[in-house]
Amino acid sequence: MGLPDHLTCLLRNLYAGQEATVRTGHGTIDWFQIGKGVRQGCILSPCLFNYYAEYIMRNAGLEEAQAGIKIAGRNINNLRYADDTTLMAESEEELKSLLMKVKEESEKLGLKLNIQKTKIMASGPITSRQIDGETVETVSDFIFLGSKITADGDCSHEIKRRLFLGRKVMNITLPTKVHLAKAMVFPAVMYGCESWTVKKAEH
Repeated sequence: MGLPDHLTCLLRNLYAGQEATVRTGHGTIDWFQIGKGVRQGCILSPCLFNYYAEYIMRNAGLEEAQAGIKIAGRNINNLRYADDTTLMAESEEELKSLLMKVKEESEKLGLKLNIQKTKIMASGPITSRQIDGETVETVSDFIFLGSKITADGDCSHEIKRRLFLGRKVMNITLPTKVHLAKAMVFPAVMYGCESWTVKKAEH
């Protein structure tokens, strides 16, 4: 990853021999060793997690993989934000190949794929939902970074959901609504609207 040796040494010292205790209503429990995770509240923690995730993806070879979808001539097979990862492919076989590569590299570093949190969304029928003998749930839609994505690509569900959210946050008098609509309703309703495929009915 190109991290200088002296910074690697500092990070090792920061995380070596970590101990913690828990304060309860009856006092504190015995101190115990911490061997996993990043420090809560530390400004370095998000960066360290991103390095960890990037290392997995690079070793899985996703950048070089032919699997993915083509957008403006560019091959895209994964989208990541914090600890959310979405894998994309044009076929069931390609998607399984990507998933197994990420799964194998993750396990080498002590991370295990959580099948309960893993979902499959396909624009057509799929023949198998098994990953290492476990069944993965198939969904017709899911919330990705605050927006509802559907298998058919129809934005009307997301537009209706946004309008509902806009009404829900404004359970106040009409004069106050007028003053706050531009500040609160419009952002909640129109977030990401540039990417919507709006039909005549939604205008």
